Amino acid sequence: GLELEAPRPGEIATCANKCVFCFIHQLPKGMRKSLYVKDDDFRLSFLHGNYITLTDLEDTELRRIEEQRLSPLYVSVHATEPDLRHRLLGQPAVRGELMPRMERLAKAGIVMHAQIVLVPEWNDGPHLERSVRDLARLHPQVATTAVVPVGLTRHRERLPRLRTLTDAEAEALAETVEGWQQEFLGRLGSRFVWASDEVYLQAGRPLPRAAAYEGFPILEDGVGLVRRFTDTFARAAGRLPCRQDPPRRVTVVTGEMFAPFLRGLLADLAVPGLDVELVPIANEWFGRGIGVAGLLTGRDIREQLAGRVLGEAVLVPAAAVREGDGVFLDDVAPREVAAALGVPVLVVESTGSALIAALAAR
Repeated sequence: GLELEAPRPGEIATCANKCVFCFIHQLPKGMRKSLYVKDDDFRLSFLHGNYITLTDLEDTELRRIEEQRLSPLYVSVHATEPDLRHRLLGQPAVRGELMPRMERLAKAGIVMHAQIVLVPEWNDGPHLERSVRDLARLHPQVATTAVVPVGLTRHRERLPRLRTLTDAEAEALAETVEGWQQEFLGRLGSRFVWASDEVYLQAGRPLPRAAAYEGFPILEDGVGLVRRFTDTFARAAGRLPCRQDPPRRVTVVTGEMFAPFLRGLLADLAVPGLDVELVPIANEWFGRGIGVAGLLTGRDIREQLAGRVLGEAVLVPAAAVREGDGVFLDDVAPREVAAALGVPVLVVESTGSALIAALAAR
């Protein structure tokens, strides 16, 4: 078969925008250099699902995408109104129009997945509705649209003042998106637009059933991960023994956002001999506004578990550990955390079945 080699670091096309919500601009100083690279490379979009703005591309690059059928691509849309999108991207010197480019690629048969990072009082309300409806016109070539709430760290010195969704806004957003889904399902044959899991967790709203995610095409956007986790957890839990023998005590860590939901799942296990303690880790490294498990650091885990009775092992989500070198975002390795705590630290894949297997030491 044919294997495609990813561009080397010096060959990556970087982003010239200064998006008002850019997470890289919100990183603390002193982290490894690769974390500060802002890629905007259509090759990485095709190979790895990285999101690109699309408006930095030269015509020769657009022709290459068309000629080589580089599909699907993942597009950072955020807004389809040209002036609003220009402001969201930080008013870059190069001002390319998005929708004509997406229309061009759609006519060439290129499939695209769109993302809207929702910033309250910027691109919500009627702006969001216009963006969703503009993108829906290009379905099925624009296959999905993910609406993801903005994430803000405590490291926003000299950056625009933004805020996150309130609980009430998260509830209203989930309800609005579900209304659009019913409309599009009847008209397009697909729900087309999804709110990310964060929206449902913040709102405390029941998750859609698995079929509503239509095959989970945008899991990497945090759309459907919790539903998939819940369903695989339930299936695997049904295969646990009636009693854990020999008895086993473990500590499970996760982010503050997922913790209440996971606590409910663990409470339903009730297996004699299996003692599980769930510890939500407050994200002091990035700030308490960041509650997702994928952004936990080794330092926060180590410091917040110190002095606790941890049992036989600490289970950490694989989403928090970088593929390849197996370290947390702060370059601390799980083995270093284990050495400090005096118990093994096990990295567990982010599925319910993997967690059940780790709990039972299978």
